[in-house]
Amino acid sequence: MRKSALLFVLPVIVAGCANIGLRDLRSDSEGPDEFGIRPVGALEQPASFSELPTPTPGGVNRTDRSALAEGAKAFGGRIGDANAPVPARDGALVQHASRLGVASDIRENLAATDADFRRRKARLTQYRIVPVDRYNQAYRREALDAQAEQRRWRRAGARTPSAPPAN
Repeated sequence: MRKSALLFVLPVIVAGCANIGLRDLRSDSEGPDEFGIRPVGALEQPASFSELPTPTPGGVNRTDRSALAEGAKAFGGRIGDANAPVPARDGALVQHASRLGVASDIRENLAATDADFRRRKARLTQYRIVPVDRYNQAYRREALDAQAEQRRWRRAGARTPSAPPAN
């Protein structure tokens, strides 16, 4: 009797300890997808209804918000044309960052390297009794320990005036 109760209770307890975190974005609900909702700005009445711009199907509305532009504005920057030349005020920064050369295919190279890394890490990870956070599983060795780094730099004599609090 005890063994059968243990066989029933133990999996329930272990499953209750699972912490899938924010990386598991699957939804089994029948409700709306909260990530698919786009907030829009307030509706505005134009000065003249006869001088409205021509509609552009699939284009941008005047009330559509841009997370990229709002984020850049919050940090004191502004969004421009991505293919425009580098502004003069940023020339020294770009020159210093590219002093050792620039790989034109860096995004494709990193994506391929990361895909290969995840493929190698996923050989035996599809067989699990309880759900786990695959992201932390794959990148565990790549993560930095902030407290260990702080101690290392302080032992080396570097000034660390602020650091993240210990959890």
